[in-house]
Amino acid sequence: MENNVFMFYLFSGTILFFSVLAVTSRRILRAAVFLLFALVATSGIYFMMNYQFLAGVQLALYAGGIVVLIIFSILLTHHISYKFDRTPLVNLTLGLVVATTGAALSIFTLIRFPFKPTANVPAGVDMQLIGRQLMDTGKNGYALPFEVISILLLAAMIAAIVIAKKGK
Repeated sequence: MENNVFMFYLFSGTILFFSVLAVTSRRILRAAVFLLFALVATSGIYFMMNYQFLAGVQLALYAGGIVVLIIFSILLTHHISYKFDRTPLVNLTLGLVVATTGAALSIFTLIRFPFKPTANVPAGVDMQLIGRQLMDTGKNGYALPFEVISILLLAAMIAAIVIAKKGK
């Protein structure tokens, strides 16, 4: 087995394993840490596909930012040892039905799609262009959406803390 194929299966298995653990864990802090491992493995797949910029964004923004924000919120509200109740059997059954239906629909769509090689030349990666777009607020700029999302995340964290503090 080739190294790339082995690494792909390793990252894929890691993503599946820690995703299931994140969803099924009854302890909230452990679920956040399992989510972190799944996101880091996802960036590993991006590195394998030579999407270094997307892998860096995955590590910095999601694994480094969002998960740290979630863990910080958990620690700030003193719910570190919080344990969720067991899921009712009806909810578990409906969740499995929805997951199975979604997986079947995805597999059916992938099997029916005719994947054909393209003759298009891939676009070159110009780091100066990417940097200008990240700092621009104009037509192709990302600075304004990034700031709006950061304010939205801050508001969500403050709202979660206020709601968690009202419970006492």
